[in-house]
Order: sequence, then structure tokens, then C-alpha cells
Amino acid sequence: MGVSGPTAFFNRTYDECMALLIETRNYVAYHEAVDQRSLPPNLRLQASYEAMRVTSRLTQVMAWLLAQKAVHAGEMTAREAASEDYALSGGPVCADPSGPDNLSLPAGLRSLLERSHSLYQRVERLDDMIRRNVVAA
Repeated sequence: MGVSGPTAFFNRTYDECMALLIETRNYVAYHEAVDQRSLPPNLRLQASYEAMRVTSRLTQVMAWLLAQKAVHAGEMTAREAASEDYALSGGPVCADPSGPDNLSLPAGLRSLLERSHSLYQRVERLDDMIRRNVVAA
């Protein structure tokens, strides 16, 4: 990749994450209460938990992407960005793929769960790759 290749890739991923964050905010602000109104209490609780999982995933991904953007802008070294302070975190909660297959949950929430998990997985692979490259250098 040329100089603009990695930056363009991270910018597209950043834009995707930002769009999902906005969509999630809109879901929580305008649709979540309506969607949950007809659910029994145990499913309302699960839907709230799953909405928080989406938010956690996207927050973790955005923080990681901002560190990578700082590296590409020369504001931080790759070694600094590969430190534990800037690692993609969220572990078992964010990596858990459950939710989209639960047809009792609202369709909009299931879609956000699926797309946020896919994005989190991609960034998790990138994080692993970058950390290996920094350690090998």
C-alpha cells in the first residue's frame, strides 16, 4: 500500500464506526423505548444489555481507531499506539457474537449487534496484526 493506502483504509473504517455510533444513538434515543414496550421484563433487560454491548464495542473501536489516526498523523509512534493503554479492549463482552440470532429482540437492535460485532472482529484482527508487527520490529 502507498502512503495514502493505510490512511484511507483507517478513514473508511473510522467513517463506518462513526455511522454506526450515530445509528446506535438514534436507535437508543428514538426507537429503543418503543421497541421494548411490548417485551416482557426479562427480554427488556436483555435488550438493554445488548444495546450497551453495541455501545461498548463501538466505543472501543473508535478509541482504537483514533490512536491509529494519531500514528498516521505523526502525533504518536506505532510503539506507543501498540501499548496496553491503546489496546482494543472489551474482551469477552465485546467479542461475544450472541444477540443477532435471538429473534425475540427487536430487529433494529439485532442489526446493530451483528454489524458492530463484525466491525469489532475486523479491528481486533488489525490490532493483533499491528501489535505483532511492532513487536517484531
